[in-house]
Amino acid sequence: MQQETEAAPFTIEEARRILGDVFAPWVSDLGLSVDSIDYERPEDAGPDWQPGALLRMAFSERLCRHGGVVCGQALMALADTAMVIAMVAANRGYRPMTTVDQTTHFMRAVASSDVLADARVVRLGRTMSFGRVTLLAATDRKPVAMCSSAFAML
Repeated sequence: MQQETEAAPFTIEEARRILGDVFAPWVSDLGLSVDSIDYERPEDAGPDWQPGALLRMAFSERLCRHGGVVCGQALMALADTAMVIAMVAANRGYRPMTTVDQTTHFMRAVASSDVLADARVVRLGRTMSFGRVTLLAATDRKPVAMCSSAFAML
């Protein structure tokens, strides 16, 4: 008789390890950290609950364009990276994937503030997955940008 073993829970430490091990080396220059992951529906969750992750990009002058504003390229890289971590959390482990599409709407400039990326998995599929990310200035928690993305699951 074959005994079923329960899969180990996916931890924030594992998400942090993946952030450091899986991405291109230059991504570490963004100063990202994983603040939290959500992959199990809480008992009191509403019908709109989605698995995801919250990442933080530490403020750095190196990420700013002229005038001290965090550049759009850094914000888009943050959103893309956060969505991968959210999908890894929803999948409860790393699975190779590649970005197929990312649409970013910038709503306001952010300066002298860390940026938070609240990434949520809209649909985790076998071959394609979809998500949304809200970028927020950490100082006032007001939206900076919103992104929608599609990933091919490899």
